[in-house]
Parts: sequence; C-alpha cells; structure tokens
Amino acid sequence: MKSKTSAATKTEENLTFEEALAELEKITRELENGSTSLEDSIALYERGVLLRTICEKKLKDAEGRWMILKKNKDGQTVQEEIPAGKIPEPNDLSDSIF
Repeated sequence: MKSKTSAATKTEENLTFEEALAELEKITRELENGSTSLEDSIALYERGVLLRTICEKKLKDAEGRWMILKKNKDGQTVQEEIPAGKIPEPNDLSDSIF
C-alpha cells in the first residue's frame, strides 16, 4: 500500500468512527479505481475489512444510547444520557433542545 492516511497511522483503538469510515471510503475508491497492484489491493482489502469491523463495533456500542441536551439553571447547555429502556414523556422534554 503506497499511501497512508493520517487515520491509518493511528492504532485501531484510537480511530473515531468518522476517521475509520473516511479511510474505508478512500480504500473503496482506490480499489474501484483498479490502478493498484494485486499485492496492494489485497493489503487495502484487508485494511478495509478491519475498518468495517471497527465501524460496526462503534455503531453497536452507540446503539441504544440516547442523549438529551438541556439548559441548566445557569443557562448553560448540558448533555444528559437517557437510561436504556426509558422513553421520555413529552413533559419531560419541555426544557430540552433539539
């Protein structure tokens, strides 16, 4: 593989979802272009499989996490996690920001 993105130099654990997805999209374009050697194509494909796994894990970890933005008494916006399985009632959201 000739070119590496900045995300490729990070360890897999430190990649954000957005970085992993951007690198995966770049790899897809390179493979679709067809201008890489067989050896480079295999390396890109293997990296792509790893990145797909990272993206899937990050999505699964985020699944079910709901956050509400609220204003506290000082007027500052704060983020509050909604417990899993609790769907807020409309009255509970009256001071939330969407």
